[in-house]
This record gives sequence, C-alpha cells and structure tokens, in this order.
Amino acid sequence: MNYIIFDLEASCWLGRPPHGVNEIIEIGAVKVNDYGEVVATFVRFVKPTINPILSDFCKKLTSISQLNVDKAKTFPSTIQEFQDWIGIDEESYVLISWGKYDRTQLFDDCKLHKLDTDWLDHYYNLKPAYRALKNLKDEPGLKKAVKLEGFEFTGIHHRAISDAENLAKIFIKYYKEWSVG
Repeated sequence: MNYIIFDLEASCWLGRPPHGVNEIIEIGAVKVNDYGEVVATFVRFVKPTINPILSDFCKKLTSISQLNVDKAKTFPSTIQEFQDWIGIDEESYVLISWGKYDRTQLFDDCKLHKLDTDWLDHYYNLKPAYRALKNLKDEPGLKKAVKLEGFEFTGIHHRAISDAENLAKIFIKYYKEWSVG
C-alpha cells in the first residue's frame, strides 16, 4: 500500500472567483510506503485555464508567481503525471489530505476537464482522524497540529509540497494508529 500524503494550492481571490471557479495551481505530495518511510515526492505547478491570471491576493498567500503557472502544463497533463507517479493502475494506494478541501478541489478540476474521478475514491481525511486520536475538542489547522506534535513547520506555509511534507510528519508519527486503507 502506498500512502499519498498530498496538498493542493488553488487560484484564489478575496471574495468570489471570476466565473465562479477556483483551479488547482500546485500539487505537492509525499509517497509513504508500508513501513512508514517516505519513498518519493511529487511537486508540479498547474496552469489554470478558466482564470489564467493569478490575483495579487493569491500570489501573496501562496508565494506562487504568475511565471510559475504560465510555464506549467494544464491540469489534464499534470494530473496524468500525478496518477502515473501514484501508480493508480499498478499498486494499491490511498490519498490522504488535511481536511476535505483538497479532495473536493481535485474532484472539481477533474469534472471541469471531463476526466475520470473514480481514482479519488481511495481517500482518507486525516484532520478529523487526528482530532479523534488526540481527543481534541476542535480540528486544528495543519500548522498548529505540527507544532502540537513538537515538530517545526518547515518550508513555506500555503505551498503544496511544504504542507504535504509537514503533514507526512504527523502521518508517520502515528503510522500504526490510523484506520487507513
């Protein structure tokens, strides 16, 4: 079983997005094997097609530049690379994120581009599982959870690969505790 710890960044605005659509602009993921070891990482920028120009708010929040997305492939090509990296046809896997937003955004982008969504059925939301494991009243944000576990948050918050790497720290620490798979 491969555990795909992933995070996304999407186009964003203060208020409602133009044309009512947010699109994925970065995919970051860490692949963890059955021994709780990180075996690979995946990071790609994605070129949005509905709203190709990033808002100033989005660039500031994510530190992703217009040039980053302009030079990137569009979602259909990038998601194929991601699926190949996961090995969805060869190996068992489960997608894991912190909160349901990331899976929902993947689903929405697949639908937008008329792509299959069945591969998203192998999914586990670590945020409520963490709250239950730690017997917390509320579900903490990722950065807070990382600090609660005594880890330093490394990288840049609101960058997909950094958030995925930090989430992997929590996943691996309690690797045997999760009801995943």
